[in-house]
Amino acid sequence: MRISLSGSLLLGLLVLLSQAPAKQPNIVVFLVDDMGVMDTSVPLLTDDNGQAQRYPLNDYYQTPSMERLAAQGTRFNQFYAMSVCSPTRISILTGQNAARHRTTNWINPKQDNGGKYGPPEWNWAGLNQQDVTLPRLLASLGYTTIHVGKGHFGPEQHEGAEPLNLGFQTNVAGAAFGAPGSYYGKQNYGHGTQRAHHAVPHLEAYHGSDTFLTEALTIEAKKCVDNAVQKEQPFFLYFAHYAVHAPFDSDPRFADAYRDSGKPANAQAFATLIEGMDKSLGDMLDHFEQLGIAEDTLIFFLGDNGSDAPLGHQHAVACAAPLRGKKGAHYEGGMRVPFIAAWAAPSETSVVQQGWKIPNGRIETHMASVMDLFPTILELAGSQAPVDHPLDGHSLHRLLTGEQDERHPKTFLMHYPHAPHRSNYFTVYRDGDWKVVYHTLPQEPTSGGHIQFEDGNYELFNLAEDPFESTNLASQQPARLRQMMQAMITALGDHQAVYPIDADGNELRPQLP
Repeated sequence: MRISLSGSLLLGLLVLLSQAPAKQPNIVVFLVDDMGVMDTSVPLLTDDNGQAQRYPLNDYYQTPSMERLAAQGTRFNQFYAMSVCSPTRISILTGQNAARHRTTNWINPKQDNGGKYGPPEWNWAGLNQQDVTLPRLLASLGYTTIHVGKGHFGPEQHEGAEPLNLGFQTNVAGAAFGAPGSYYGKQNYGHGTQRAHHAVPHLEAYHGSDTFLTEALTIEAKKCVDNAVQKEQPFFLYFAHYAVHAPFDSDPRFADAYRDSGKPANAQAFATLIEGMDKSLGDMLDHFEQLGIAEDTLIFFLGDNGSDAPLGHQHAVACAAPLRGKKGAHYEGGMRVPFIAAWAAPSETSVVQQGWKIPNGRIETHMASVMDLFPTILELAGSQAPVDHPLDGHSLHRLLTGEQDERHPKTFLMHYPHAPHRSNYFTVYRDGDWKVVYHTLPQEPTSGGHIQFEDGNYELFNLAEDPFESTNLASQQPARLRQMMQAMITALGDHQAVYPIDADGNELRPQLP
């Protein structure tokens, strides 16, 4: 579970964190909602030699700004997030796996959505004012901390609903919900509509206009950056687009490019949301250059979970093809996300970039995850996490600068003790080439498209030989299955995970085969 700050611990932490370098970089986390690893023209999957390999979806989407960023930095081909949004977002801010911080499901803003058998102890309330968070630590180092876009860190009437309670000094558009009421300025971004409960706040200046939500947020992000530059302070910009989450409102600026694609209308609209997000990225890169701060600004671009493109069922090969699955799924398409790290303007002579030279156009094949952002960004800012704050992430410094880092883990844990939401009651554990999935309630009656697991509780894949998870090896590799399940059970215990419960209140923990 998370450790809170209070009293002498906070005082000691502030003294420790005050020892920051004289010249600190600006840091941008550019987070895209529901954008999977295949929702881009940048090829992120690789062949057996670690070289980029294009697939049809890479030719469907148009993301020139992502191509620009990837050309001047490093992208990862195996970067993991939790397969639903709130768990990932809290993991970014805390450096902890969802199994530890216990926000293991997306946060319904109005009622506890742990599910019929979900663990009563799961953390529906999300983050609070006492939690150790990345923006809070960066603010103590002298950073201007800016939140623009989607929050979804806590439900209504709870502290986490307001990013200002979490260490951000500015909040534009962040609230308890995860999907916008509308992307259209003409519809006031949901205000006064049937989706008013998801109306995006703080953007009244754009109501009634033709300004698409993605563009309005970009304009506001530029203003926030301008203010930080005028104050001559380094800034931490957490720019979390509502795009490309449903509703799939077509961005009229890009609709013409997809009309002859042969894809359904919703899939065309999804593609316009992708391209609009990409334009926002390019606009921010241009703005950093115009302000003369591009050499001082490091950008981390990523998605928060697998794709939700309306191209097929969550367990099929469709929206993340050739990967199997999508948002919410236990397959790779549900957890693999794009990740690119690059300086807005790489420079051999920049003082700020010394020690953090990121190779241009490089693909990193080592596994990494969203938990790694927290320690990476703190190290970049010249600090480290409080000693009493349990961390599951590891700094990406060596991997980003092109060095080998065999100390960096090759494991990933995804724990989802909930239903109903696509996949039900599952835990995923990856160790090197091997991946095991444990389904707690395989015979749970299904509704709304939720699956039953004909193969029983266990799925086992060798991702080196079967990267698209076509063959379940659980029955063929009993020794490997038992080894992986033991490792999963140990990892869950180390994270103090909570579990589904049966009708009698008994915990339903993963079992060895």
